[in-house]
Amino acid sequence: MAQTVVRKNEIIEKFKTHPTDTGSTAVQIALLTDRIQYLTEHFKVHTKDHHSRRGLLKLVGQRRRLLDYLRNTNLTAYRELIQELGLRK
Repeated sequence: MAQTVVRKNEIIEKFKTHPTDTGSTAVQIALLTDRIQYLTEHFKVHTKDHHSRRGLLKLVGQRRRLLDYLRNTNLTAYRELIQELGLRK
């Protein structure tokens, strides 16, 4: 199932850094990771959906840039985030 408002709010609640945080780097990475995981499952069924695959590649690139930014600015937060999300590195 795609990201619903409820699912999105759960992710924001889990990764926010202060009470009104909705757009910090960690929250953005977590939301992108959720969408990437959903699309990965989608492609297991719909192997010929190349238009959505391009969108997936764009999301992966955007997440990679945000992870690089977080690694350069706050290494401990980067390490905690990738461990919590289960990302490699």
